Amino acid sequence: MSTTRHAETLLIEGPDALAHAHAQFSSNVQSLAVGAWQFGAWLGAQGRVRALFHLARLDEQRLLLLLRGGDAATLGEALRRYVFRSRLTLQPSPWQVLATGAALPLHTAHVASNAVALGCGSHSLQLVADGTGDEHWRRAQILLGWPWLPASALDVLLPPALSLHRLQAVAIDKGCYPGQEIVARLHWRGGHKRRLCNVRLTRNAIAGDILHRDGNDIGVLLDVVDDGNNIDALAVLNDDIASTMTERDALQLDDGLMLCMQHRWES
Repeated sequence: MSTTRHAETLLIEGPDALAHAHAQFSSNVQSLAVGAWQFGAWLGAQGRVRALFHLARLDEQRLLLLLRGGDAATLGEALRRYVFRSRLTLQPSPWQVLATGAALPLHTAHVASNAVALGCGSHSLQLVADGTGDEHWRRAQILLGWPWLPASALDVLLPPALSLHRLQAVAIDKGCYPGQEIVARLHWRGGHKRRLCNVRLTRNAIAGDILHRDGNDIGVLLDVVDDGNNIDALAVLNDDIASTMTERDALQLDDGLMLCMQHRWES
């Protein structure tokens, strides 16, 4: 396992930064206070999650976006197509290293000259300009049900599959944004058939692996952490599988991998 995970970040700065982010992203950006962060997503027209991220408000006119999977340069280029006459800039931040920090209250954002700390409750995510990072935070966030999207899952999954309502990363009661009609339809009518689950694996696997049982695609692995004692993962599983498994139930897959249900979340 890699010892570091690169921080893919964007700074959105300018008088129109907040309004532009509120119009493009699925969360209620206008409610975000200075010194706080929220989960957010950028959706496609069909409601699929193109990007998932932490969004922190550093000051009145400056937002920091930390991607949970994907490439910041690619996202920045795509977002610039919608800037038009808005008074803002989109550029990489100087904070490119991710490390685990001391506990900070959930959703707080502390800014220093050379670092930003995002409070995650039991720990914090430290974004620094240089130095050595670590991945100790990853297992804690798997257990919290905070998805990290491998490249193969980008622009594929709908918000309920990632439990984004629970994370308040999608808003039902704000104005229009890309994918909003799909989000509202799924919220009010239901019908989505995939669910986010924390599972324990009997051997290591790779994020992005498709899971098969009896020749059928039953889900996908989003993130996998092997701490030397246990192999914990976040997976999106088809509801006909997830709903029949109670906690600690084990399921054998076609390739011999077994997964044990630890927890599942609603949308």
